[in-house]
Amino acid sequence: MRSLTAVKESQRVKDQVVKWRRHLHMYPELSFGEEQTSQFIYQMLQSFGNLELSRPTKNSVMATLTGNEPGHVLAIRADIDALPIMEENDFDFVSRRPGVMHACGHDGHTAMLLGAAKILSQKKDELQGEIRFIFQHAEELYPGGAEEMVQAGVMDGVDAVIGTHLWSPLEVGKIGIVYGPMMAAPDTFFLTVHGKGGHAALPHQTIDSIAVASQVVTNLQHIVSRNTDPLEQLVLSVTKFTGGTTHNVIPSSVEICGTVRSFNPAVREQAPKLMEQVIKGITDAHGAAYEFRYENGYRAVINQDEVTRFLHETAEELFGGEHVELMKPNMVAEDFSAFLQKADGCFFFTGAGNKAKGITYPHHHARFTIDEDALEQGVAMFVRAAEKMLYRNEEEAGA
Repeated sequence: MRSLTAVKESQRVKDQVVKWRRHLHMYPELSFGEEQTSQFIYQMLQSFGNLELSRPTKNSVMATLTGNEPGHVLAIRADIDALPIMEENDFDFVSRRPGVMHACGHDGHTAMLLGAAKILSQKKDELQGEIRFIFQHAEELYPGGAEEMVQAGVMDGVDAVIGTHLWSPLEVGKIGIVYGPMMAAPDTFFLTVHGKGGHAALPHQTIDSIAVASQVVTNLQHIVSRNTDPLEQLVLSVTKFTGGTTHNVIPSSVEICGTVRSFNPAVREQAPKLMEQVIKGITDAHGAAYEFRYENGYRAVINQDEVTRFLHETAEELFGGEHVELMKPNMVAEDFSAFLQKADGCFFFTGAGNKAKGITYPHHHARFTIDEDALEQGVAMFVRAAEKMLYRNEEEAGA
């Protein structure tokens, strides 16, 4: 059966995939600055043969594998950027760049897609259609690289797009599938509350910006608990509260910022209106003033049912139903959503945590890492999905 072949092929390239991942981990680059990373990817792809390479943007790479017959067009995406974090791991392939670290698994994503490209590039004659291997820059920093790549035309004519995220909360050996809404739209807000500064011993002569801003923070939570349908998902988190310089001075202003996460476009549109209503009411009541700015981030990742079912069945075929976990949506964000505006698709999780090995640190942590056994599973998923969608004589091969 081809499913067994895909597993065996992914096992055969595992050592190389691990080496690629470790190299990338040692030399991370931040969003919009992935010059050496993209060059490394380009050189590896060039060595495989049968791939048409392009640079859709300065720091991204796309490899196209075209079969001898027309057919569907499948895009497979991996993100390649790192984060501004000082690594605290002690293994021998830690980051060589102080203050920059692959703390989210993108080094593994890139290595897995290279592994899939290596395997599939040798099967050109069996291909009925086209595969686009998309190595995307700048997932971690809005406005994100996905939108730039879409504007550059990488999704033109694509029938389906897939991608995965190595996921430390999910144990290695598991594939996580989410139908429908998967990752939230991440918006950002900035608020300055202006009062009247003065001596802390004479508060009646001031308009206390800290007291007013504190009421704003408390009352913003009512938007989730009392102004939003409880069956809708909405998160509003204040993550910064800055004001004052010393113990005996009431400051004239306080700065606040935070994030709003949602899935439903109508809820997303309503959130800033409700926020400003609360902010205006409280500041007016206390004679304060305010400046409010709200910035939309990425769209929500909404998996399309047909492609999701296709990947669900692929995972069960490869690893068995007991290794597939149907998961709930979560409120983190991903600019994979930009690709989903152009074609049906699905983003899935590849389990990368391992409690027995102590691999339990969350994403974006200074000691984050993955169980590298997860890499071959991601490769197998990409290879098998491509075979099922695009290869000739798939049924006769025992799929």
